[in-house]
Amino acid sequence: MAAAPVKAGQATARFGRRYAPALQSRAVGARWTIGLIGDAGSGKSTVRAWLGDRGAATLDGDAVVHDLLARDRAVAGAIAGRFGAAVLEAGGGIDRAALAAIVFRDAEALADLERIVHPAVIAATRAWLARADGDVAVVEAIKLVESGLHRAFDQLWLVTCDARERRARLAARGWSVGEIAARLGAGAPLAPKLALANVVIDTSGPRQATERQLETSWEAVDRQMRQTSL
Repeated sequence: MAAAPVKAGQATARFGRRYAPALQSRAVGARWTIGLIGDAGSGKSTVRAWLGDRGAATLDGDAVVHDLLARDRAVAGAIAGRFGAAVLEAGGGIDRAALAAIVFRDAEALADLERIVHPAVIAATRAWLARADGDVAVVEAIKLVESGLHRAFDQLWLVTCDARERRARLAARGWSVGEIAARLGAGAPLAPKLALANVVIDTSGPRQATERQLETSWEAVDRQMRQTSL
């Protein structure tokens, strides 16, 4: 595949330049794996849904975290040990709202939470990848790079959006101005992710513009899979 950028709308699909370890170096069911990253409100879930409609197996990383916080007593216990019993619900799971109120206003607290949660999230994600079948498996997770899990994927797709549009989307979800400011402020710098990304999808414009970028990138994935199968 050519190394030169292939532009689609406002985004650039970049293939053949930076790849994670080869498929044969890990146990994965799907032929091709994509890690999908982007900040809150960037449009990751929209992109994941679009890929799912094209036949990709998809995993919502937020759902994995929510399940661990609700069901994994070891994780919940470690979180309560760090942040206090006030973050526990009556059933033993974690009160996500109470926890968010702490960690998204304190960078050190957020880092501590990630050190507790990331190993379990990584294990659950790798287990899902090993079970995933079909041609393409996609994992959407905001912290793939920070956790180091991005190395498990053949490609890393970064979803971006201008700050004003992201704020509007988060407000439409019912988030308060303070919550939006805290979440956006807690986001990691964009530049390191841009340096790692094989594909960048900009969702700032009309939906049709986003879909044109996705179609170009999806066609490139199909070409790459056919080349690697020769």
